[in-house]
Amino acid sequence: MRAGLATAAGEPLSLTELDVPEPGPGEVLVKMIACGVCFTDLGLLQGHYPFARFPVVPGHEVTGTVVATGPGVTWPTEGTVVGAQFLNDSCGHCEYCRRGDQILCREKKITGIVVDGGYAEYAVFKAGFVTELPAGLDPVAGAPLMCAGITAFNGLRQAGAVPGSKVAVIGTGGVGALAIRYAAAIGARVAAIGRSRHGEDRAKQLGAEIFVATEEGDPGEALQRWAQGADVILSAAPSTAAAQATFGGLAPDGTLVLCGYGPEPLTLPTSPMVLNRLHAMANPSGSPHDLRDTLEFSVAQGILPEFRPITLDEAPATLDAMAQGHGGVRSVITFT
Repeated sequence: MRAGLATAAGEPLSLTELDVPEPGPGEVLVKMIACGVCFTDLGLLQGHYPFARFPVVPGHEVTGTVVATGPGVTWPTEGTVVGAQFLNDSCGHCEYCRRGDQILCREKKITGIVVDGGYAEYAVFKAGFVTELPAGLDPVAGAPLMCAGITAFNGLRQAGAVPGSKVAVIGTGGVGALAIRYAAAIGARVAAIGRSRHGEDRAKQLGAEIFVATEEGDPGEALQRWAQGADVILSAAPSTAAAQATFGGLAPDGTLVLCGYGPEPLTLPTSPMVLNRLHAMANPSGSPHDLRDTLEFSVAQGILPEFRPITLDEAPATLDAMAQGHGGVRSVITFT
């Protein structure tokens, strides 16, 4: 089968031929329909994950059809169209796994980083960690929901966004655009934050009430003028500094949630945090039940990401463009 392979940190993606894998106990073999190209895939190639296993097939925004099942698998059956996500597996017996928070398991495995992912015509996944696609969801357009979607949706949920909340979203890329749409769909007031006015029209089309350009002034002050502060600030930009600069825009009891970040540490002022009971957290994607909720909400609200279909042969150039800051809308590798 044709596959993209990350051979080592600092090396470009290579295209190669690999044997079609066989599903083992508790596993399913999935024939790929589509796989989104995520910034995490670029981070893998750039050596951002010291726990990565090389060589490895990247890709964790997967949709495909189950074509074979391993011993002990009763669901999903052959022919089921499923999605596979960032979380590949967990121990199954720790406190977090037992309560359905497998994403917090200390022994979790990550698709496309320590286990082969979706940059291939076929891949093996754990049966309990794939999700049947709901009726009406286009498996190509829906592929980025397996990471960008769940990250945005679950980030808002974990930070406490509810109808009537004031939500600010930093960044209007793959995760940010979906976060704006999800927040608007739940009935929140939404502010979008970017470096320049370049993305203002698009952000407002997605559902943002206002747009804050950080090059024009302090984004925290702008959020305070807008609505006396945001209840939730969701950072979808690959920059810790961007989140830090906006922290002053939180309302009392507000929460900053990092869905995007850079390598630098997050440094926050302690006095405002104490006096206003402010919170800071991060959200690492989600567990299988979070993906089910994300997909169901997306279908119910008609929310799909903007995307650009590419072939597997175009994946190396796409990753190179992302590294140079020219990512644009989400690219999705299609196999059909």
